[in-house]
Amino acid sequence: MYTIKHISIISTALLLVLLLASCGGGGDSSAGAPPPPPTPAGDAAAGVTLFQQSCASCHGTDAKGVTGLGKDMTTSAFIRRLSDQELLEFVKVGRSTSDSANTTGVDMPPKGGNPALSDAQILDIIAHMRSLQE
Repeated sequence: MYTIKHISIISTALLLVLLLASCGGGGDSSAGAPPPPPTPAGDAAAGVTLFQQSCASCHGTDAKGVTGLGKDMTTSAFIRRLSDQELLEFVKVGRSTSDSANTTGVDMPPKGGNPALSDAQILDIIAHMRSLQE
């Protein structure tokens, strides 16, 4: 026979199970969604002018690329998958035509051909590039 104590324990356990089941998160629409992109390290507004000075001649003023010179940056999976630090290192080195990943047949010079660019300025350009991503 069940005593009041047994019924109380069973009732409490049942209540806990129901509470935990209602908090399960099954209705979370963001489950499985990719995390939002991190906030860029640089200043996108400051990067506009620097981009125009150092990158636009090959990638276009709108960053959509110049045929035969630079790739479209607005839809680039390469840009999306790299962190700001990885992009910084890439821009500092550039990409020569001897690199098997070079698909344009044109060298991308280190720092976009502007050796005076500081890391902070390149991060500003990267922030601007990210702001243009579609």
